[in-house]
Amino acid sequence: MDSFNGISVFVQAVEAGSFARAAERMHLSRSAVGKGIARLEERLGVRLFHRTTRSQSLTDEGQAYYERCLRALAELESGEALLGDGKREPSGRVKLSMPVLFGRICVAPLLVELARRHPQLEIAASFSDRRVDLVDEGVDLVLRSGDMHDSGGLAARKLGVQTLMLCASPAYLAQHGQPQRLDDLARHHAILYGRGARDDGWQLRDPQGRLREAPVLSRLRFDDLEAIAAAAVAGAGLARLPCWLIAAHVKSGRLVKVMEEESYVAIDMHLAWTPMRHMPHRLRTVIDELAKELPPLLGVGVMENAGPGC
Repeated sequence: MDSFNGISVFVQAVEAGSFARAAERMHLSRSAVGKGIARLEERLGVRLFHRTTRSQSLTDEGQAYYERCLRALAELESGEALLGDGKREPSGRVKLSMPVLFGRICVAPLLVELARRHPQLEIAASFSDRRVDLVDEGVDLVLRSGDMHDSGGLAARKLGVQTLMLCASPAYLAQHGQPQRLDDLARHHAILYGRGARDDGWQLRDPQGRLREAPVLSRLRFDDLEAIAAAAVAGAGLARLPCWLIAAHVKSGRLVKVMEEESYVAIDMHLAWTPMRHMPHRLRTVIDELAKELPPLLGVGVMENAGPGC
């Protein structure tokens, strides 16, 4: 533990702005702080401060060392907090934002069960398909699909991949045939998702695993996934929908899988939050619960145990 000697004194000296103020904060003498810094500099073999009779400032080496000390101390604090968290119930308010349909069908039941198990936990869920600003709107956690390259500096945890399955009703396939390859889709009716003037076409993978734009034709376009599922059940055409939405329809036989699973596209699903030095126990509890329970609901495997909804 000798290697940690002087680190807390050093950090306090930097943040206080002077040895004298650091000594006051730590209830030490100014001489004790100065000697602690001197011993640390001697052990490291570098000068950490530029010092004059009127001011002090960090050297380049001191600045680099200070940044690493902060990370090390943060890890130690998080470790101690984690041990303490394991001994107590999560409590307080957690505000989440999530896509409307996915949140209502898959996430809300998990939150209800979580609140039942933890009576001191208060959960406020907001259902919205728009992009939420966590800081401006006071949101703790947000569920987002797709990559996180444009996340704006948010911390994130990948929950799994949301599989988009191609499906149709047995009656439709009996009349129009079962497509086997991507090129076969050009002879079928597609029910597309779209908003405004934009249609979201279908991307599927060819036998070599390459993404291709599917050659689909459509006379039906809805901006609601449940409406698309209902149209597919009614025999209006092929639909590409997330497995968690159509699991019950597939299990009941109202919809059947079209083409091989290797052609389906999967979209990453993340839980994101504003970076923080120490994550409160209540947030960690919600994140861990969703990370445990949501992944099995996202992929094709959900069809095997599907009940109502997810």
